[in-house]
Amino acid sequence: MTRSGKEVVAVVTGASRGAGKGIAEALGGTGATVYVTGRSQGGGDSSYGGSVHETAEEITRAGGTGIPVVVDHADDAAVAELFMRVRAEHERLDILVNNAATVASPAPGGFWERPLSTADVLTVGLRSHYVAAWHAAPLLIANGRGLIVNTGHYGAVSYHQGPAYGAQKAGADKMAADMAKELHPYGVAALSVWMGGLDTERARAYLESLTQEQRAALPPRESTRFTGCVIAALYASDELMAFTGRTVIGAELGAYLDVTDVDGSRPRSRRHVLGGPPEPHASLRQEES
Repeated sequence: MTRSGKEVVAVVTGASRGAGKGIAEALGGTGATVYVTGRSQGGGDSSYGGSVHETAEEITRAGGTGIPVVVDHADDAAVAELFMRVRAEHERLDILVNNAATVASPAPGGFWERPLSTADVLTVGLRSHYVAAWHAAPLLIANGRGLIVNTGHYGAVSYHQGPAYGAQKAGADKMAADMAKELHPYGVAALSVWMGGLDTERARAYLESLTQEQRAALPPRESTRFTGCVIAALYASDELMAFTGRTVIGAELGAYLDVTDVDGSRPRSRRHVLGGPPEPHASLRQEES
């Protein structure tokens, strides 16, 4: 993927596995240079496998340039080093995808009965989004065009995994809207994209614990690459700034941009079941001063 004759440079956080890995690979498939971050250096670092090195190799095989960077997004200094490297090597940035999040495994009981570490998603998952965007913004502005995407979920407006998860998702949506307001004069867009149920390593492990009848009752899952394909199409679109400040459902934005999943299917919006993004206040409309 090129823009105005220049290669597209992207950073995808939390890309060792799952959604981040798929997004990074999809961007790589367009020819982009993609910096992939995460804590996993080897496939054995997580029971679900994956590492930043494996993701970077997949990006390069897909036709892009994958650059693995081991980063703990709770470490502000490490994040600063990441973006200093991007500046030194490219002097600009096209796309930042904030996906890194410390999401606890689902547990029974009320929030007061679960480990307090469940709230860590507000550090790596919300604060970390702000820190990454803080460092990325000057590079996006220097590029003259840019995009920040916070990966989101229907859990911002419906119950899903408890109050910490819900606060992180809702907070990331509002953060993107406020950043969009301040970045708009510089031609940089910011938005949240809600993903549906994904075919991740974690999801596959969960599905294996269900009966065949239970699995059959579930809606189809999106590939982890679908959201990356949507992001690539949006960045290439002349309508990019029309979507800034918004929270969008990935399946709906994909349909609008005529993006299909890797198997040719069109993921379905879950708006009618799980709710949709709220309308932004007038103060967030980009025509407001």
